[in-house]
Amino acid sequence: MSDSGKDRTEIERLRSALEAETRACWEVQRQLDRANADFEEFVSIAAHNVREPLRDVASFSQLLAETYAPQLDSEAGVFLSRVQDGAATMQTLLTDVVDYWELQAGGETSSAVDMDAVLRQALLCADKQMAESGAVITHDPLPQVCGDFAILTKVLHHLIRNAIEYCDTPSPRVHISSRRQDLDWVVSVHDNGPGIDPAFQERIFRVFKRLHGKAYPGNGLGLAFCKKAIEEYGGRIWVESTPGAGSTFCFTLSPPGMEHKS
Repeated sequence: MSDSGKDRTEIERLRSALEAETRACWEVQRQLDRANADFEEFVSIAAHNVREPLRDVASFSQLLAETYAPQLDSEAGVFLSRVQDGAATMQTLLTDVVDYWELQAGGETSSAVDMDAVLRQALLCADKQMAESGAVITHDPLPQVCGDFAILTKVLHHLIRNAIEYCDTPSPRVHISSRRQDLDWVVSVHDNGPGIDPAFQERIFRVFKRLHGKAYPGNGLGLAFCKKAIEEYGGRIWVESTPGAGSTFCFTLSPPGMEHKS
């Protein structure tokens, strides 16, 4: 066989091997897509089935407290309060787990979003917490960015909620501002809380990582959600803080028309 014939044979062999490898890769991708869809359905159904009994526990424990409070001794009152707190914690955890999973599953849309409108919605979500704590929230005018309204609302809500919950002063103060940095917008959430040691400033964005154990409310998913959401739109998030001097959580997002998905 001539050299040219050998070359053609080798080329055909390599082409066949490449086609077989491509088919195998497509099959693996198909199976992964199927498994992902099945798991997404499982998470949705499981969350729905867990929410129903949790609502019953929360509703009937509240009914017990309102109806039989005068007949309960102090110890029974403490037990009932623990039941109510536990149900509320589980409801929040379930919501945050589902939110994080849906974000992890992908498929987010990106469009022009008015961060002033996002902030107004986030403040509505935090209204009860603000009233109970006496928190004062101020803000500068905020820009339009690329992202998803609902997801960015959750990001700001998590950051504002954390700023209030982790504040150790009688009057939590939170200020939201923005600035242009190169081609991106930087949105900042500053608080007057205790601050965060530099050694822990990266750890706090990991899933289920908490610095204070059960001393403060929370489940360790809020900042992990924020990190995942911002990175999904090609941005980054970080914290600038000195212990005793408050914290500033910053994240970057692109202006409309300049999106750079991760």
